[in-house]
Amino acid sequence: MGFSKWIGASIGWSFGGPIGAIIGLALGSVVDAMGNREATTQTRGRRAFQHRQTQSGDFEISLLILSSIVIKADGKQDQRELDFVRQQFVGMYGKERANHAFKLFKNINKQTNISTRQVCLQIKQMMDHPSRLQLMHFLFGIAKADGLVTDDEVRIIHTIASYLGISTPDFESIKAMFYSSKENAYKILEITKTASDTEIKKAYRKMVKKYHPDKVMHLGKEHQKGAKEKFRQVQEAYERLQKERGF
Repeated sequence: MGFSKWIGASIGWSFGGPIGAIIGLALGSVVDAMGNREATTQTRGRRAFQHRQTQSGDFEISLLILSSIVIKADGKQDQRELDFVRQQFVGMYGKERANHAFKLFKNINKQTNISTRQVCLQIKQMMDHPSRLQLMHFLFGIAKADGLVTDDEVRIIHTIASYLGISTPDFESIKAMFYSSKENAYKILEITKTASDTEIKKAYRKMVKKYHPDKVMHLGKEHQKGAKEKFRQVQEAYERLQKERGF
């Protein structure tokens, strides 16, 4: 599949607004036989906002741009972080599609004037909450790829979460999945150490509903792996507390 066919098949609502402008610039140096680029970026961009359902390609493009922002957060680009992005895309989309995505990612990564706020507000407007939570999980994975989540990376991911309309408890829950601490089980379940056994059980049921992989079925089976990982960590957090408390 040529790059132009891939990009045309992959993008829905994301080919418009500030995200469309970023992709348009990135396409300028990688597109093959694109044809009329202006018609593609403008006409398709106008059509995009008529389709509110988040598609796999919309999630993919959002990941590419936000990943670039996170990787640059600490002022350096670690090869392990770049490798993580590539590996994740290979795992989700297969080698051919991942190669196209990473080619686009490298061109997005060269841009220095990306507005985090504008990009996130477009994503917030168009993307459902479970999909935005999945974005958060992926971004923390990138930050952790070099073995350490730096303060700069946490700050930029927190800023992204804020713009995306992700609550502080949701942010802290996903963040806790990437740290080793005795209190992490409580944070993942969005409760405190003073919670009763009954409150823990209630919190677990709530988190199961929130993070269930079926919540992102509309993104395609390629995104089920990441969703299942979040779900697994919720289950493990609950089982840890069960063991500690003996209920």
